Amino acid sequence: MAESAVLPTRFPSLYPLHAMADQLMVDLGTLEESLDDIRRAPADLGTVELVVRRPADEQREVLAQAWLDAESGLGGDLWPTRIPKGMTSPDPEAQLTVANARALAAFAVDRSRWPMAGDQLFVDFDISESNLPPGSRLQVGDAVLEFSAKPHTGCKKFSGRFGLDALEFVSTPIGKELRLRGANCRVVVSGLVRVGDTVRKLPAGASS
Repeated sequence: MAESAVLPTRFPSLYPLHAMADQLMVDLGTLEESLDDIRRAPADLGTVELVVRRPADEQREVLAQAWLDAESGLGGDLWPTRIPKGMTSPDPEAQLTVANARALAAFAVDRSRWPMAGDQLFVDFDISESNLPPGSRLQVGDAVLEFSAKPHTGCKKFSGRFGLDALEFVSTPIGKELRLRGANCRVVVSGLVRVGDTVRKLPAGASS
């Protein structure tokens, strides 16, 4: 297994950032103006913009590369330790989340705030349900991901970090179809992912 290279940026706790977040929260009208740009994200070939690991609750590590494992998800991430209520093991349908970098640019404003979202892979790619319905596969670097039917939705933490308007923006029917809050995925082929790697939509039935 390849080692993950950690870049200097680290958020030991996100909560202190909340007090400074108000000035960076974007109003709904401005967010809606970003939809045209978000819809222009490439639908077949894109790029990995950011890779983030969550070593513990409310912690983020920005990585230059990461190993995606079919059994344990992103190497060093806390997913294997999270057991959803009513389940006896981690949810395989939510092994990691992929976010549209253009959506993050709209509601997070500054790229340094993207890790606050809690997603692991940020890509310049059209991750909408129309382009990637559940079961679709995406090659990201050397790994292959499969998109889950389980939706990835906003929550109180999301609105605390990016504002109520951002939560409304990602929760509209358009926001859900475009998966502006990101998409749940599972790793079906293990491999190394690096910032700058190509993201490629695979034909139906393909594994790599």
